[in-house]
This record gives sequence, C-alpha cells and structure tokens, in this order.
Amino acid sequence: MKSFALALGGGGARGLGHIAVIEALDEMGVKPTAIAGASIGALIGAAYAAGITGKDLRHHVVTLAHERGAIFRRLLAARSGALTNMLSAGFAGATLVDAEKFCAQFLPEDVPEDFADLEIPLTVATSDLYRRREVPISSGPLKPALAASIALPGLLRPVVIEDRVLIDGGATNPLPFDHLRGRADVVVAVDISGEPAEDRRDLPNPWEALVITVLVMANAIICEKLKHSAPDLMLRPNVGIFRTLDFMQASSILRAAEPVKAEVKEKLGKLLNA
Repeated sequence: MKSFALALGGGGARGLGHIAVIEALDEMGVKPTAIAGASIGALIGAAYAAGITGKDLRHHVVTLAHERGAIFRRLLAARSGALTNMLSAGFAGATLVDAEKFCAQFLPEDVPEDFADLEIPLTVATSDLYRRREVPISSGPLKPALAASIALPGLLRPVVIEDRVLIDGGATNPLPFDHLRGRADVVVAVDISGEPAEDRRDLPNPWEALVITVLVMANAIICEKLKHSAPDLMLRPNVGIFRTLDFMQASSILRAAEPVKAEVKEKLGKLLNA
C-alpha cells in the first residue's frame, strides 16, 4: 500500500469538519506519514499527530460546544489584558485574546509541549507580520507555533518566536499541501474555506466581516496555488453554510461534514491501492 500525507486548511469553525476526515482515516486503519496545517487545521492536525483519534476529537469539541458557560470562562481566562487596562491600552487591547492562553484553554490535554513528542511529523504554517512571508515551523516548542498559526489580527494577539512577530498561517499559506511534496506517495488536502455564498445579503458584525475577509484572501491564495500544483486528492467537506465563528455549532458542522467520510474511503482507498 502507498503512503500518504495530509494537509489541513484554515477556515475558523468550519475546520471542525476536518474531524470527519480523520474519523474516516481511523476507520480505514491508515495514518499519514506527515501532516501540515494552517490555523484551525494546525490545531486539529496537532491533536491528530499526538495520537488522538477522530472519535475522541469529536467528543472533545462537542463537549466544549455544549458547555457555553465554560467556554466563556475559558475565553475570559485567555484574554491578553484585563478590562482595567482599557484606559491605557484601548478597548482592543483589553479584549484581545492571547493566542497561547487560548491554546492552553481549548486544546486536548494530550497535545504535547514539543514537536519531537508527536507521533506523526507536523508542519505548522505561520506568517511573519513584518517580513511578509510564510514561516513554516516543524520543530521546537509546539504550543507557541500553534498559537501563532491561529493569531488572526484583531482577534488574537500576535506571537513572538525568536525574532519574529508571527500571525495566522492563513495569511500566507491557508492550505499548506506544498510542504508535503516528496514526503509520501499521495498528498491529500482538506479545504474547508467553503464555496462562495451567492445568495447571502446579511450584514456581518465587525468580527465576522474581518474573518470572512481573511477567507476571501485565503481562497484567492489557494486558487492561485492550484494553478501551479495540486494535491493528489482534494477534499471539501460541505461546511460552507456555517459562519467562521460558529464554534457553538460543532455538532451541526460535524453532521454536515459526515458525507466526506465515504469520499475519503473511496477515493483515497483507490489511490493507496493503485
């Protein structure tokens, strides 16, 4: 049987759809030789690389989504500053989420502190804010790299690693399948950015508008990348109807993504056995 590597893309709450793909891989009894992820894809990829099953990931996110009070308490604990800082730092500084604290609050406990302790090699896509280029990270402390990959400006505070100020990996490489070339016989990419919503006319709130704007740019980057090279298998779970901050809708997102499991088993099965 051929080997495969797995790329998991960014897209906010829609990224919970990645879990359905992982469940299908578990049911097939196969594992990737390497994983690359951006933003929410990096978080899901890290948990999977740590040996956490798709079933356990599903239980983790659904349990969180059903404990709304606990979620708000965790978000308050993840703030980068106290509300009393508002006068000195401004409202944005007081309400901004610390990406590293966020990871500590919401990642499964079994995710290790260092890349070296993962069961599957992982590459995390981040973006250098000032140098304006991607910074892929695959060694050293894991949690800061994951925090950087989800650090969407305006919502989560940038992360400093060595001499770099890093932000969301989706800003430069929202679906990092290019980091998997030569690392397996087959490269699989999971795009959860969603199809364009032709009929939507509602005005989003400022945070939603910001995240949607990032997705617009991410989609443009992915389309341009596909003109030059493409993964052997591109999967697109049907999660586009969900808003990018719909984490409370975890159960609904997972139900919507369920049909992708049959696609994984059929198409990847053929590629691995060809």
